[in-house]
Amino acid sequence: MQRRDLFRISTATALAAALPGPAAAGRPAPAEPLRPPAEGPIPVAFVLSAGAVVIDFAGPWEVFDNASVPGRGEGPAFQLYTVAETLAPIRASGGMTVVPDFTFDTAPAARVVVIPAQGPPTEALLGWIRKAARTADLTMSVCTGAFVLAKTGLLAGRSATTHHGSYSTFAMQFPDISLRRGARFVETGNLASSGGLSSGIDLALRVVERYFGRAVALNTADALEYQGQGWLDPDANRAYAKPRRLAAAQALCPVCEMVVDKAGAPASAWRGRTYHFCMTDHKKVFDANPGAFSGR
Repeated sequence: MQRRDLFRISTATALAAALPGPAAAGRPAPAEPLRPPAEGPIPVAFVLSAGAVVIDFAGPWEVFDNASVPGRGEGPAFQLYTVAETLAPIRASGGMTVVPDFTFDTAPAARVVVIPAQGPPTEALLGWIRKAARTADLTMSVCTGAFVLAKTGLLAGRSATTHHGSYSTFAMQFPDISLRRGARFVETGNLASSGGLSSGIDLALRVVERYFGRAVALNTADALEYQGQGWLDPDANRAYAKPRRLAAAQALCPVCEMVVDKAGAPASAWRGRTYHFCMTDHKKVFDANPGAFSGR
């Protein structure tokens, strides 16, 4: 018996009664449902390059892999595959090596495209995302994968979120995108973006819900023993929306907003104020354009 067959033993109806509904979660009106094909799995492409963050793609991968839809046959609900510029092994975060399933030239058309945090994108990667997004039901970024999605130009004039440590940098690089601080995920038409790391799991559960309904998404979360409630509330990252309260010996890096210990931290003085940084590279970014960060 396969793992997903065991998961079908769970009763989604009981879960729905035990977990909070939209009103209890304070959730706004849901985005438009996504329409699955009449039969067969939904193809999901994970576009990867060097430095891809494992949880950003592995978290959503497990969500889609464990979605089980009663009455839809024995096959999987989603067909998952990786796509890259070449088939050469990719060194992901933590030293994991991933061998892509397809290149940009050979990948099947995707209904869902997942963009995790990764290294600087090539023009070939950006071009493939633009092309795939034309026919995809949804193109979604996870964490700082939002920078990759933004560089395609597809987010221009729309709203998005990213990892809370990159709010400032994202807002400066993409002034034509409305940054949503404190959002667990943001949905805008056929695009969506999530906050950092584990937020991708919540956005993936949200995608399952949009295709197959709340009960299937609840059952998927239960199968994963996932207790997070963020997918029920797009604004669940409220803790990151407001400035943090710091001890006197601490400061916020003005570039990434990470808490740093002033003692021994790189520092710069500008217009009578001292700024402390989490790393020397962020000090260099600040020193190149202090006016852009001095209000933080």
